[in-house]
Amino acid sequence: MSPQTRERILAIASEMGYVASSAASGLATGRTRTVGVLAPYVSRWFFSRAIEGVDIALQENQYNLMLINLGGYGGNRERLFEHTMLRKQIDALVVLCLGLQPSELEHLHLTEIPLVAVGGPVKGFHQVCIDDYQAAQLATKHLIELGHRRIAQVLGDDKDEVDFAVPKLRDRAFEETLLAAGLRFEPGWELNGDFTVAGGVRAAAQLFDAPGEKPTAVFCASDEMALGVIMEAQRRGIRVPQELSVVGIDNHEFAEAAGLTTVAQNPVEQGRLAADMLIKELDGAVGTVRSVAAPFELLVRSSTAPPSR
Repeated sequence: MSPQTRERILAIASEMGYVASSAASGLATGRTRTVGVLAPYVSRWFFSRAIEGVDIALQENQYNLMLINLGGYGGNRERLFEHTMLRKQIDALVVLCLGLQPSELEHLHLTEIPLVAVGGPVKGFHQVCIDDYQAAQLATKHLIELGHRRIAQVLGDDKDEVDFAVPKLRDRAFEETLLAAGLRFEPGWELNGDFTVAGGVRAAAQLFDAPGEKPTAVFCASDEMALGVIMEAQRRGIRVPQELSVVGIDNHEFAEAAGLTTVAQNPVEQGRLAADMLIKELDGAVGTVRSVAAPFELLVRSSTAPPSR
């Protein structure tokens, strides 16, 4: 076909509003131009923001997004992995941090498509995430350096959950940082907040209702839980930070308005970077997908202060 004929065809197609069929293109190339996002939940802040970042990169490169929400499948996860993952519906996959059973990990490896984890490590794959141990250590050290000696912790999830590394790393960092500073770790001051505001409220209520000595500070493994702790403290007339300092991790969109001290990360950029790497890999740049340590920083606001004497 001559260049002149090609230009005439393209001009006519443009006038008629013709759009190439993605299905036909997929049949010709074996590609769907679709990237999947495997998420444990879509309602929680980190996951929704990471999905937004993935979608930004996909739209910029004319790719589609297929959202695979494990939270919506209940006990039917096995069927999801067997039938959705292995049916060639997607060209690549972003896995948002979650705990996977060994059989589910095996299914992911069997897909033989480019894959990258975001927000936490997934065994055997590259990842884009912060160093969760160092982030929790930074938050805990901030409280210790302010002079706090009685520090409680609100965990995100059960630290014994199979293959869910993030809560375990943040919990271990908290405990080891306390012990390194010569402080006591109180098992009764370790509570599960489920990575939600409501969970933070419940954890704070348990902490405040427990008999005996009270902590002067609380480290929360996410901002959502930290916001819940602050709400429950305010409801009970406990002044933050005069009577209780609170620190979180994330830099949630409400953190600045609430004056929450936090270790900030950017899940939108993490999701965008992961998707960019996958697209380049699909376009032939072999070896583009790699592990990347995402940046984080301590933002000191008004929810932390030295303990009152």
